[in-house]
Amino acid sequence: ALWACARDVTIAPTSVKREGATIVCGIDEAGRGPLAGPVTAAAVILGGRFPDERLDDSKVVHPQTREELAPLIREHSRAWAVGWAWPEEIDRINIHHATLLAMVRAFRGLDVTPGLVLVDGRFALAVGAPCRAEIDGDARIPEIMAASILAKTARDRWMVRYARIDDRYGFESHFGYATRSHRERLRLHGPSPIHRRSFKLC
Repeated sequence: ALWACARDVTIAPTSVKREGATIVCGIDEAGRGPLAGPVTAAAVILGGRFPDERLDDSKVVHPQTREELAPLIREHSRAWAVGWAWPEEIDRINIHHATLLAMVRAFRGLDVTPGLVLVDGRFALAVGAPCRAEIDGDARIPEIMAASILAKTARDRWMVRYARIDDRYGFESHFGYATRSHRERLRLHGPSPIHRRSFKLC
């Protein structure tokens, strides 16, 4: 399996070591927690110093700022790619393995081979390049910050598009997360094709 060789890392390094690599890829995900929709990952190789100081972990960046940063990241990256794992895959292999699968798919979408891959979280990936897990990397490492923003904005846009197909749940406002409104609509309508049956939906 694509995710089978992920390694659990329990202690974060005190500083980011790039091990002499000049081409560094950051990988992060969005959408582990929602009740509906895909889990999305992005892989980013920045092309040098990023020109906008607002770059940060997507969780602390205002949604409008994320939307402004995403095209800048794509423009100023040496390479970038987005990977997805779909609700039926999440239900089949669980959210943890589906997240790793989306990350591997993002990495495989790159057209540049990095000398080092830094993955946010506790699990390094078996991707055919040196890879290291970085706990809280999305708060410290520009490549991972950029990946977190691309993953989040790509997933949000997907959920908004799906809401135009099925407007019963308000996906355009909560993006599949377990808000009170979302749970009320789930009780009223039952699950949609993109709800994760393996999650506690109501």
